[in-house]
Amino acid sequence: MKKTKSLIAVLIGLLALASCSSDNNEIDTEYPVIDISASNAFPIQCSEITRGQKITFRAKFTDNAALGSYSLDIHHNFDHHTHSTEVNNCVADPIKKPVNPMLYINSVTIPNGEKSYEAVQEITIPTDIDPGDYHFMIRLTDKEGWQTIKGLSIKIL
Repeated sequence: MKKTKSLIAVLIGLLALASCSSDNNEIDTEYPVIDISASNAFPIQCSEITRGQKITFRAKFTDNAALGSYSLDIHHNFDHHTHSTEVNNCVADPIKKPVNPMLYINSVTIPNGEKSYEAVQEITIPTDIDPGDYHFMIRLTDKEGWQTIKGLSIKIL
């Protein structure tokens, strides 16, 4: 009787395992890539931008599975805080208090299913903002939610 109960338990266990569907979908654990190495990429570390001009942000984004969205954030660095992901440092102005700093935040959804995307976005730099040191933050998120951040130091003249 004991053997019969054990045999039934083993059979039920095997039946449960056999009835589970085989899911061969691989889990995406790779971060997306922000590439600013192309000759037309902009900005790059230590770029200088003049107030009142329009700039064109350019970068290439890639992912092993599917891209999701990206966001751009330009904010002052008058207090010398850091987000830089770059190896080289830029010459910084003295610390100062902001009076009318630029703040730009914009998010863009990348078309569904794209593994590679050329980001191009025109940004107007206001004429009446404080000149000085700024950060240009690029945040790239893939469909799974993995995020890569590139923090660039720029100067607005």
